[in-house]
Amino acid sequence: MDEEGLASLKKWFLGYCRSFYTSREEDNRNIRLKEEHTEQVCAFMDILTLDLGLDPGERRLAGVVALLHDVGRFEQYRCYGTFRDSESENHGTLGVRVLTGEGVLDGLAPEERRMILGGVALHNVFRIPDAIDGPARRLLHLVRDADKLDIWRVFLEFYGLPPEEQASAVGLGFPDLPVCTPGVVETVMRGELVNLATLKTLSDFKLLQLSWVFDLNFAVSRRLVVERNYVEQMAATLPPGEDAARVVAFVREYLARSG
Repeated sequence: MDEEGLASLKKWFLGYCRSFYTSREEDNRNIRLKEEHTEQVCAFMDILTLDLGLDPGERRLAGVVALLHDVGRFEQYRCYGTFRDSESENHGTLGVRVLTGEGVLDGLAPEERRMILGGVALHNVFRIPDAIDGPARRLLHLVRDADKLDIWRVFLEFYGLPPEEQASAVGLGFPDLPVCTPGVVETVMRGELVNLATLKTLSDFKLLQLSWVFDLNFAVSRRLVVERNYVEQMAATLPPGEDAARVVAFVREYLARSG
């Protein structure tokens, strides 16, 4: 992967995004959100790969996976009007289908193409399969961390907007109730990732987002969470009560321990 190849993919992606804008502002808010999210994930990827001292070729490959990781979201929204995979289809799998159908990776070396498609396909899985190791696993660790680091920003901005300005597909349809499901609370308190299928309320979804700290793979990622004050900002959106307070305290302590 050389600089020219990366520039060509960036140009293609920009044109692809623009093809989804419509005359409806609600649609455009959702498409714009994903386009801006991709830009920020690429920026986070640059920070991570620079901190880890990867060589230029590795950094470019990681940058391509960051650029293309959510390419399936655009077709997902156009076809289904949602970003919720359970109500449409897996956006990682859909992204692979888009990239294959468009032929945008055809000029790359087979190993690069395989790693990029694998990164897109698996960036959103609950857990990375054990069979994936070596450079492919590290690439997945990188894109999953960069993705989470910006998703926190996306949702914190979403929670702070009045309803008429929110991108409608972001909340995934969870009712905005001041209730945390006990099972979700206990999952976080065990230091485990929360499964989306167990959620009942938007408050649960916020706890799921806090549980992502347990799935960060690099010290620089955890440092960025602290520097950007994500936990405290998320805590301010949670309903008052002992359950939410316990979770926030536990997550704070985990980040302090793990550095």
